Amino acid sequence: MAEPLIRVRGLEKVYRVGDNRVVALAGVSLEVGRGEFVAIMGPSGSGKSTFMNLIGCLDRPTAGEYWLDGQAIAALPADALAAVRNRHVGFVFQSFNLLARTSAAENVELPLVYAGVTARERHTRAREMLARVGLADRAGHLPQQLSGGQQQRVAIARALVTRPSLILADEPTGALDSRTSLEIMALFQALNRQGMTVVIVTHEPDVARFAHRALRFLDGRVVADEHTAAPADAERLLVGDAVPA
Repeated sequence: MAEPLIRVRGLEKVYRVGDNRVVALAGVSLEVGRGEFVAIMGPSGSGKSTFMNLIGCLDRPTAGEYWLDGQAIAALPADALAAVRNRHVGFVFQSFNLLARTSAAENVELPLVYAGVTARERHTRAREMLARVGLADRAGHLPQQLSGGQQQRVAIARALVTRPSLILADEPTGALDSRTSLEIMALFQALNRQGMTVVIVTHEPDVARFAHRALRFLDGRVVADEHTAAPADAERLLVGDAVPA
């Protein structure tokens, strides 16, 4: 059996607030296989955002173990953690996080600048990724010249440009209307069909239904791990071949 892309054992995160001890994660153990499409769900304070920060190498656990693509992550120093994050994880956020005075292509290139990739290679890969998300003709546009859906596609292209093992999306449709949200979910599904591992953090069942698996968090624990053989097809919904539930 192939080694899972994500494997966590006894993952804990505890914060100190004054004299109080706040448990954000309480011994989470799970695996995510290569090529899975997983939705992480739960109310505010459930631990899902803390879990996202840990698997995205944005933070380190208080206790427990985490392996990403076969590499032990939990005890890495900050500089090594940043290197793993840049190499293995592509992030997509609700607010797009694009630089306002920078073109779509230049926004996509940014992670490669930090990785020390040559300018020629950066330009080539940025345009390849913009083409992959359907924005080949928008490379020179500034964010304010793009719709919300197009800005999120630029953000997805930026997440893909380092050729990561994992796409980690935090409420990626939260700032979009319903049809544009479907377009973004159709893109994530297409990337997943091409073999990309996609993990989406959301509180919306209408977003989670496009994933093959939903992990539900409550009080820092996974309280449900649900699989579906037939997730909703965003592309079919867009073209009107099916009616949303």
